[in-house]
Amino acid sequence: MFLGPDLIPFLMLAFGAALFVGNGLAMLKPQAEPRRENELRRAPIGRSLLMVVVGLVASIWALATLIG
Repeated sequence: MFLGPDLIPFLMLAFGAALFVGNGLAMLKPQAEPRRENELRRAPIGRSLLMVVVGLVASIWALATLIG
């Protein structure tokens, strides 16, 4: 298999961790001023929390697959 048998779990771990960290930081530290006219000042809380949860679940699932 291309790049080993654990490629998909490693990709899921990276994707889940990026979702978790990126959306979490966007909620914790919003930008001071929008760069463009139609940009939001803060990340939407509901959508960001959903993405944080999805990222956390994907990361835990990938870690469990890699460890087990």
